[in-house]
Amino acid sequence: MTFCLLVVAKAPVPGFAKTRLCPPATPAQAAEIAASALLDTLDAAFATDGAITVVAMTGDLAEAARGAEIGRALRKATVIAQRGWDFGTRLANAHSDTAAVHAGLPVLQIGMDTPQVSPGLLASAIKPVVSGASRAVLGRAEDGGWWGLGLADPRQAQVLAGVPMSRPDTGFRTRMALEATGLRVGELPELSDVDTMEDASRVAAIRPDSRFAAAVDAVGVVA
Repeated sequence: MTFCLLVVAKAPVPGFAKTRLCPPATPAQAAEIAASALLDTLDAAFATDGAITVVAMTGDLAEAARGAEIGRALRKATVIAQRGWDFGTRLANAHSDTAAVHAGLPVLQIGMDTPQVSPGLLASAIKPVVSGASRAVLGRAEDGGWWGLGLADPRQAQVLAGVPMSRPDTGFRTRMALEATGLRVGELPELSDVDTMEDASRVAAIRPDSRFAAAVDAVGVVA
């Protein structure tokens, strides 16, 4: 199976990345955690069978933690710029732009807040869409948002432009918006986003040998 794995990412610039982790993390440590999450996510994406990785990027990597390392990793992906005035619109446009570059392929979109994803999880997440068993799948996050969206026709992601993001009911509203177009939406496993240090510690425990876990552990050493 071939599909586009769309990773929506933000350059992990200290003072602008993962600020809810501060304190106990310093701005530099929070940016390091964000950078590690992105690199671990890209590793999983590149190792996923059948995936063509597309990264919708925003921010200045020259100012970012691990910017050079992230830049090298991005050479393995198709990189597109995020565009739009709010997050929902940027997500919708990212799907549209991915479809323009890789026409006719289904898309699984994830972010950089769930570094616990594995190649097996990502492949199984899009499988119902690739097989034709479902036209859409959605993975809820524990905070009420969502971590993954798979669509047979990525143009249907235009509904995201009308969904309020970063709210406790964003996952519910996203499902309702998709179903309002006539889609039957399959459920993916629920995952925890990394919003707080408690979240970060819980996710790090799932991948104890990851870059992400090492970055989270460094905060504990300093604290």
